[in-house]
Amino acid sequence: MSFVKLSIFGTSFEVTTRYVDLQPVGMGAFGLVCSAKDQLKGTSVAIKKIMKPFSTPVLAKRTYRELKLLKHIQHENIISLNDVFISPLEDLYFVTELLGTDLHRLLSSRPLEKQFIQYFLYQILRGLKYVHSAGVVHRDLKPSNILVNENCDLRICDFGLARIQDPQMTGYVSTRYYRAPEIMLTWQKYDVAVDIWSTGCIFAEMLEGKPLFPGKDHVNQFSIITELLGTPPDDVIKTICSENTLRFVQSLPKRERVPFSQKLRTTDPDALDLLEKMLVFDPRKRIDATESLGHTYVAPYHDPTDEPIAEEKFDWSFNDADLPVDTWKVMMYSEILDFHQVGEQKPNDLTTTAGGVPEGALAGPEEEAVPEAASPAEPKTE
Repeated sequence: MSFVKLSIFGTSFEVTTRYVDLQPVGMGAFGLVCSAKDQLKGTSVAIKKIMKPFSTPVLAKRTYRELKLLKHIQHENIISLNDVFISPLEDLYFVTELLGTDLHRLLSSRPLEKQFIQYFLYQILRGLKYVHSAGVVHRDLKPSNILVNENCDLRICDFGLARIQDPQMTGYVSTRYYRAPEIMLTWQKYDVAVDIWSTGCIFAEMLEGKPLFPGKDHVNQFSIITELLGTPPDDVIKTICSENTLRFVQSLPKRERVPFSQKLRTTDPDALDLLEKMLVFDPRKRIDATESLGHTYVAPYHDPTDEPIAEEKFDWSFNDADLPVDTWKVMMYSEILDFHQVGEQKPNDLTTTAGGVPEGALAGPEEEAVPEAASPAEPKTE
């Protein structure tokens, strides 16, 4: 496998000779994303570089998780993995389809008409129905992780922070504006309902053209939420595990719930009804993805015969493992070889690095950034 070394934004970028015409499109928290031409297939792709994935056990595990998830999740509304390889310098590169823009850029450039909001929301929910049925919680849904092409086809991306659906899930700092209140309140015991809250925040932002809960910090974020939803009910307060958090919530002034029709500019009763079912303090009472797909608001696109669920649950057996970097590295190479269906090839048929691991292999998540906004086409009705 031959590699070409380029310098992009001062960052070394090593790709196989299959990919040409690299152009930077964004820098994420864990790597650089470039667009490129795939000479083998004649298509445009996104190449995401995960820098030094073997530098720490935490980063190695995160990268392994995203690779495993992208291999497992096969759905029209989830970013698809085209290729994956490890460069001679041991950086990991994920190659995915390239979409024209993301929802954050789209919302920054223009207000969305109703049919576009309906179609985008429908596709997010359709993707979540599948992901949740596989026992996976995305945990970091936000407009920049929602990719869109010129036909308004939508893909959810960035599964690096996804986790198992588990009643004892550790706290995680997702992007503040879209973070479910149970994450701020309990730091554990949350599930797929956190993705529905994030979807509700994205839905409201599509309707309003601006974030619904633009908190400046944790305290301000929660305070803004209570201004709309009122004081959390007692059965939610009882779930708070931290004494400091409990004291903070109890110190807040008592607030009554404000009707969404008074807070939002939209007068669409179906939109307000679905939003009120998504943005509920108690995650146990929050509408789920399947129920949301049956709501009147997305009825123009709803087709129960074309909203698949996963054939099997995702295998999270590795998730509690505390392993050294070298073990994660071997596991990652194994997944890459499996992706390329060359597992039966003899080890000495593969070029190896000084560390004794194969030098060219593939796997990969999706990208986090995309080129500037394209003009969306009319939503497709079927």
